[in-house]
Amino acid sequence: MISIKSKREIELMEIAGSIVYQTHQHIKPLIKPGANILDIDLEAEKFIISKGAIPSFKGYEGFPNATCISINEEVVHGIPTNRKLKKGDIVSIDIGANYKGYHGDSAWSYAVGKIDDDKKYLMEHTEKALWQGIKQVKPGARIGDIGYAIEKYANEHNLGIVRELCGHGVGNHLHEDPDVPNYGVLGTGAVLKEGMVIAIEPMLNLGSDDIVLEDNDWTVTTLDNKPSAHFEHTVLVTKDGYKILTGE
Repeated sequence: MISIKSKREIELMEIAGSIVYQTHQHIKPLIKPGANILDIDLEAEKFIISKGAIPSFKGYEGFPNATCISINEEVVHGIPTNRKLKKGDIVSIDIGANYKGYHGDSAWSYAVGKIDDDKKYLMEHTEKALWQGIKQVKPGARIGDIGYAIEKYANEHNLGIVRELCGHGVGNHLHEDPDVPNYGVLGTGAVLKEGMVIAIEPMLNLGSDDIVLEDNDWTVTTLDNKPSAHFEHTVLVTKDGYKILTGE
């Protein structure tokens, strides 16, 4: 069931989203060659708690950490360990914060030092695909419109689309209805209404669409081991369009 958020719920989600945005900004200077990704995760957790929130992901269905940190061919749900970042990597960091029972959720992909042109292309156009999806959000639009815009942009730029994973509603649960796929047909799917909150999150690959689940039962990687990028914002449907709750 798709929920319409009250004014109070939206206010709490704006705070949760702001904490997520601030956490991304806080850890960004740590993303450099030689950085230990577990240290980045622990710093993010400490920062979220300092803002009066708790990490949404830690303990979610057994996930062990505060953030998902996915490197190069890892699409999503990378588990932070003592692994170190290397120059030329790209790293996607997915952060959720639970403030007084309401969640914000945002992922962003970052370059580690100087990266090659293919990875630059992937990151640039995955982020632009996110904005193509967000621009569709307004009352009366449909979920399929968002997916169609992302799929069209990805196809125009020859990027693989991860189809088994998708965006979602957000509220007092981290994942709510509706699902928000990164592909779709115009004019289909649930109708967007003022007060709905959704996470839009294209996951695009430099190679094929195909993915595989690693042995840890969490981390998803590309089947062809080519890099993947992930960009996500939590978005409120307003009376005349949208408002991004996780910063810009």
